[in-house]
Amino acid sequence: MELTVYLAGQIHDDWRDEVKNKAKEKKLQLTFVGPQTNHERSDNVGEDILGEQPGSVYKDDSASSINNLRTEVLLQKSDVVIALFGEKYKQWNTAMDASAALTLNKPTIIIRPDSLIHPLKELSNKANVTVETVDQAIEVLAYLYE
Repeated sequence: MELTVYLAGQIHDDWRDEVKNKAKEKKLQLTFVGPQTNHERSDNVGEDILGEQPGSVYKDDSASSINNLRTEVLLQKSDVVIALFGEKYKQWNTAMDASAALTLNKPTIIIRPDSLIHPLKELSNKANVTVETVDQAIEVLAYLYE
């Protein structure tokens, strides 16, 4: 059985590589997808495709439309979603992706530190599983193969 896992979360560090490496070490048959992690590409995709926009609001709007389409397609094709909430960056996109996954009835694992228990309490309550570390999330996935 091969599962597709959408990795929602911050794009400014290497947590996705950590997940992929740990899954590979456990020989889990997983395919990973996620948001566009090239920040410049994500911000400019609207103008790259549609041409120069008349202002920053329009630039952001055109990029958002295309990024939202990409996210929706990949979320719908995913079997499981892992949403990592870290402490260093604002987590608006992670919250949006996790909420979209839950709306689509996708099995969802949330990774969040103790410091975010209170602000994420409602979202954690809706997720299938909430853990504190990448290792714990990998163990949850590994359990699917037992």
